[in-house]
Amino acid sequence: MSTEEVGEAVHQDGPAWEIVAKCATYEEADQRRLELAMEEDLQVKVHWQGKVNHRYYAVKTRSDPRVALEEALNQRRAEKKKRKAKLQKKRRKK
Repeated sequence: MSTEEVGEAVHQDGPAWEIVAKCATYEEADQRRLELAMEEDLQVKVHWQGKVNHRYYAVKTRSDPRVALEEALNQRRAEKKKRKAKLQKKRRKK
């Protein structure tokens, strides 16, 4: 693979991460992460964040990007089918 080919790769952002819990200790946050990790099609991470004088561990979740992409495609297809059906109905009335 040349550097030109690598430069052409486009990065697509997945769904946004949502904070579901803020914990004072990593152990607390890790326990919550393990509980949430049991759910299928859900990504979970622990992130150290906050202001310098008020740090905390945030437990963040998001739906799996592949699943989110499939849902978006299915929604677009459904909308397209609905538009086509409406257009066909108008054409039949003429």
